[in-house]
Amino acid sequence: MKPTSTSRKIFVNLPVSDLPKSVEFFTYLGFEFNAQFTDENATAMVVGENAFVMLLIKPFFKTFTGKQIADATTHTEAIIALSAGSRQQVDDMADKALAAGGKPSNDPMDVGSMYGRSFQDLDGHLWEVMYLDPGPQAE
Repeated sequence: MKPTSTSRKIFVNLPVSDLPKSVEFFTYLGFEFNAQFTDENATAMVVGENAFVMLLIKPFFKTFTGKQIADATTHTEAIIALSAGSRQQVDDMADKALAAGGKPSNDPMDVGSMYGRSFQDLDGHLWEVMYLDPGPQAE
């Protein structure tokens, strides 16, 4: 991918059933939230400097679309993949997600230079945590 001179932010919007429980779940995984964009309808989960996940209660999420909201427990609308700095960080986050009430998704993936695990959050959204070993080609 060719780098651009424009730095963009990305906001992934996800419908949730219970905002306080979702905040508790993701806080346990180590994420923080931007209070400036948080109220009883939504919160901005900070994933990185330019990446955010907006957790929106379903009635509020519905105001942004004329389509039906997918039931993430039975349908897949997206898979959100996050990078990790090591295999241990992958395991730590996946294990925390399961301990906090998340559900397993796929079997761990280990193809040498790439290691990942996945889980479902409290609303069934699919998350992957991946470690890509840069190896000698990272020079």
